[in-house]
Amino acid sequence: MATVLARESLPESADGRTRRAARSRAAIEDALFALVGEGILQPTMQEVAGRAGVAMRSVFRHYSDMEGLFAAVDARLRLEALPLLREPNLKKSVAERLRGLVRQRTRVFERIGLYKRAADVQRWRSPYIQSSQRQLIDELRVRLHRWLPELDAASADVQAAVEMVLSLEAWDRLRNAQRLGPTRTVQVMERTAATLLGVTLPATRRR
Repeated sequence: MATVLARESLPESADGRTRRAARSRAAIEDALFALVGEGILQPTMQEVAGRAGVAMRSVFRHYSDMEGLFAAVDARLRLEALPLLREPNLKKSVAERLRGLVRQRTRVFERIGLYKRAADVQRWRSPYIQSSQRQLIDELRVRLHRWLPELDAASADVQAAVEMVLSLEAWDRLRNAQRLGPTRTVQVMERTAATLLGVTLPATRRR
């Protein structure tokens, strides 16, 4: 009888450990997401443990699965960025759609920029990050042509140049390396793309 009772108690104990492990992992993912969002691009295990309120050994155990943590952070970031995306109104002029696309992209880039920079630090050793960034580039290219189908008739050089000008990397260069504010960054991106497309934009006051 004692043996039977001991065996029957094992699943509950295992379930308890599983739940505790899940809570610990969620706390670590929350901590990592928050720390990177605050500008700490490479949080230490001590920083993560302190923010998560878990023991260092727990962080060490979960950090052994870095690809899983990267995937969890990426999934959460996509959920937050998704509401910022919308489909184009193709009845609008090219200039209007270009302006709308740039403003939409810069809102998304402002949200995910720190995470992109943190991912760049880890990219060399993470197949997941390498794959995720290639997927993002492909997704942005598809959306670019959806918003500006006129690009299909442009030369390959123009298509490549517009894609580069409206990329996350271009935004990061303007915002961080060249230290432009959000408004100036929008103006530079949309006016450069407009020049490449031969589109005239209404004048805006420089800030």
